[in-house]
Amino acid sequence: MLEEALEHLVKGIVEHDDDVVVRHRELRRGEVLEVRVHPDDLGRVIGRSGRTASALRTVMTALAGGRTVRVDIVDTDRMR
Repeated sequence: MLEEALEHLVKGIVEHDDDVVVRHRELRRGEVLEVRVHPDDLGRVIGRSGRTASALRTVMTALAGGRTVRVDIVDTDRMR
């Protein structure tokens, strides 16, 4: 459920919504949601001074209902 909600929110922000991918991973310290977007949209998802990313993290924490959830925005250019 969290993956779908985060994907929906991010798709509303970016221009290349077909390139949005949200992966869910379960770790010892909680859940991790990895967001990957088109390189041109990375700035939109992070926002000025990280405000958009912070807002996304706040919403996901509220939706998690007490569970520990971390949202990572992955820079796909650095992966290569």
